[in-house]
Amino acid sequence: MKKRDFIAEDILSKIYQNKYKAGEKLPTERELSDLYTVSRYTIREALKKLVNIGCIKVIQGSGIFVSETRYKSPLIYNSLTEKKFKDIHSKIMYFKKIQPNQELEKIFDLHMVPNKKLWEFKRIRIVDFQKMQIETSVLPCSYFPDLNEEEIKKSVHDYVQQCGLIISHFITTYRAINISKEDADLLNCKKGSAAMKIINRGILENGKVFEYSEMINLDYSVSYFTPFNRHKHEYRKK
Repeated sequence: MKKRDFIAEDILSKIYQNKYKAGEKLPTERELSDLYTVSRYTIREALKKLVNIGCIKVIQGSGIFVSETRYKSPLIYNSLTEKKFKDIHSKIMYFKKIQPNQELEKIFDLHMVPNKKLWEFKRIRIVDFQKMQIETSVLPCSYFPDLNEEEIKKSVHDYVQQCGLIISHFITTYRAINISKEDADLLNCKKGSAAMKIINRGILENGKVFEYSEMINLDYSVSYFTPFNRHKHEYRKK
C-alpha cells in the first residue's frame, strides 16, 4: 500500500473512531507530516483523497476540518466515485432499445406495463487516461423516453434527477472475478487479470427500479461504515 493511501485510511479510521470529531479541526499538514514521518506532499495527496470523498474540508487560512456528513451513508469510499464527474470520461460502445427477457421483466416489474422496451447501453469509463470500468446498464424507456447518447456520456444519475425523479437507494452486489479475453481487449489488460464485478439496482423513492447495471472494474477498492449487529452475530452462533 502506498504511504498516501495508508495515511488516508488511518485518518479515516480515526474519524470513525471519534478521535477526530465532526466539525473538529485536524492537525496541520506539518504536524501530520511529523506524525507519519513523510513529506508534506504525501500528506497533501492523502488529504486530497479525503476531500474527494467528502470526509474533510479544507478552509483556506483556517485549517482542515472533519465534515459533518460522514455518517450519512454507510458507503465511505470507492475508488471510482472518489473522482469528480469531470475527471471521468465515457466511450460509448452501443446505445439501443431492447425487449426485456424474463429476468429483466421481473427486475423492472414490467408484466402490467404497456411499453416494455428498455434502453440498454454499454460504455467504458476512463479515469486519468486509463480504462477502468466496463458498464452495461438498462433503464425503462417509459421513464426516460428522451434519453440520448450525450446524456449517458455524462452522469446518468444526474439525468434521472433532471427528469424530476427522486433516487432513494441502491442495492449492490460485489464479486471478485478474472477478466475474460473479450473484456481484457476492451480494457487493454491481460486476460485473467483480477477485477471486481459489481451488480447494481437503483431504486426510486416510490420503490420502483429505475436502473440495472453490471460493471467490471479494474483496481477497485471500497470501504463501508458498518454498525455491529449483535442480533445477527448471536444468530450466526446457533
